[in-house]
Amino acid sequence: MASRPVAIRRGIAPGGLAALAVAVLTLGPVAAVLARSGGWGALGPGDFQALRFTLLQAVLSAGASVALAIPAARALARRRFPGRGVLVALLGAPFILPVIVAILGLVAVFGQSGLVNRALAALGGPQFSIYGLHGVVLAHVFFNLPLAVRLLLQGWLAVPAERFRLAASLGLGPLAMFRAIEAPLILRIAPGAFAVIFVICLSSFAVALTLGGGPRATTVELAIYQAVRFDFDLGRAALLSVIQLGLAVIAGLFALWLGTGAGFGAGLDRVPQRRDGRGGAARAADALWIAVVAVFLLTPLACVVWRGLPGLAQLDSGTWIAAWHSVSVALASTALCIVWALALSSRRGELVGLAGIAVSPLVLGTGLFLILRPYINPFSVALPVTAVVNALVSLPFALRILAPQAETIRTDYGRLARALALTPGAWLRLVLLPRLRRPLGFAAGLTAALSIGDLGVIALFADPDRVTLPLRVYSLMGAYRMEAAAGAALVLLVVSFGTFWIFDRGGRAGADA
Repeated sequence: MASRPVAIRRGIAPGGLAALAVAVLTLGPVAAVLARSGGWGALGPGDFQALRFTLLQAVLSAGASVALAIPAARALARRRFPGRGVLVALLGAPFILPVIVAILGLVAVFGQSGLVNRALAALGGPQFSIYGLHGVVLAHVFFNLPLAVRLLLQGWLAVPAERFRLAASLGLGPLAMFRAIEAPLILRIAPGAFAVIFVICLSSFAVALTLGGGPRATTVELAIYQAVRFDFDLGRAALLSVIQLGLAVIAGLFALWLGTGAGFGAGLDRVPQRRDGRGGAARAADALWIAVVAVFLLTPLACVVWRGLPGLAQLDSGTWIAAWHSVSVALASTALCIVWALALSSRRGELVGLAGIAVSPLVLGTGLFLILRPYINPFSVALPVTAVVNALVSLPFALRILAPQAETIRTDYGRLARALALTPGAWLRLVLLPRLRRPLGFAAGLTAALSIGDLGVIALFADPDRVTLPLRVYSLMGAYRMEAAAGAALVLLVVSFGTFWIFDRGGRAGADA
C-alpha cells in the first residue's frame, strides 16, 4: 500500500503550473502588443457597433445551438439503432471542419443558387439570403450545434443505469422522470456549453467576414483585424482584445454560477434501460429530431465531398507534405492540451481555460511574433509555436468535456481513495483515467481535429517549407486553382475527421456510446 495519500480535489502543483502557463501564453502576447503600441488606443463609433453586433449574434447563436441540442442529445441518448455510433461520430464533423471549407458547403446549400433556394424557386416561394445577421447565426449554429449535442450526450451517458431503474421501480412517468433526472442534468451542463459557444462566437472572424454582408454585421474580431492589418493601430487592437477577454470572463462566471450542482453518483457501469420513451409519440419525436439535425449538418458536408472529388487528381506532393505537417502539429497539440486539461479539470479551471479562445488569435499571433523576433527567427519555430497556440485554443473545449465528469469522479471516489491512501499517480492511473476514458477520447479527438483545421498563427509564421494543409488550401485558392483547392479541402476534411474518429473511437471502444 502506498504511504502518501492523494490530494483528491486539485493537485496544487500541476494545476497551478498549468494555470500559470495558460495565463502567460494568454496575457503575454497582449502585453507585448500593448508595449509595442505605446499605450491603449481609443474606440471609434464603428467599434461600438461591432461590439453590439458581436454580443447579439453570440447570444442568439449560443442560445439556438444549446436549445436545439437538448432534444437531439436526449433522442440519441435513449435510442439504439444500427449505425448510431457512426452517426454520432459524423455529427461532430461540422465543428472540426476548417471554417472556410464549411462555409463553402453552407453556401452550396443556402446560397443564392444553393439547394434551398432552388427548391423555394420551384415551389414559387421567396428567396433566402444567407448574408447578414441570420446568415452569421445560421453558420454559427451549424458549427456549434454538434459540440452542444456531444457535451449534453456525454452528460446523459454518464447517468448511472441504476438511476433510471430506480425511477422506473417508483413508477415515475416520463414527465416526472424528466424533472427528477434530466432537468438537473441539463441545468448542470447547458450553462457551460452556452458559455463555451458564446465565447467561440465572440471571436468569430471568417464567418462574419464572408457572411456578414456589410458594416452593420462587423464583429469585434473583424475590428481587431482592421486595426492590425490596415490601420496598424496596435493600441486599439489590444483594447478590443481585452474587452473581448472581459466578456468571456463574464460568460464563464455566469456559467460557473448556474452550472453548479452534484452529479448522480457512481453506478455499476451497466447500459441504461430507458423506459420513458417507449410510446409511439416519443419514438416519432426522437426520430424527427435525429433526422432534422442529421440533414442540417450532413448536407453541406456532402456538398464539400461532391465538389472535391474531381480535384483529387490535381494534387501534388506539396499537399501531402502539408498534410503530414498538420498531423504532426495536431499530435503535439493534443498531448499538451490533454495534460493541461487534466491538471485544470475543475469548474474554476474552466474559467482559466476560457481565456484561450477569448483572446483574439490575431493579437495572440502578433504578440508572439513580437516576443520571439529579438531572440530567434520566428519562421524557424512556426510548427512548434502553432502546436502550443492550438493547444491553448482547444483547452476550453477539453475542459468543458472533462471537468464535469472529473468533478463527479472526485466526489464519488475521493473518500475511498483517501481511505486506501492512494498516491496521486495511483489515483490518476487506477481511477481517474479509466473512468474518463470516453470523454478523454472525445476531447483528444476534438483537439487534434481543431488543430489540423486551424489557420491562425501558422499564417503569420509559415514559410514555404513549413506549410500546413489549411494554408495549402488557401494558397491554391489564391492561385485560382479552384479544383485543386477543392480536392485539398476534401483531403483536409478526411484527415480532420479521420483523426477525430480514431481518438473518439479509442475512448469509446468497449463502451456503449
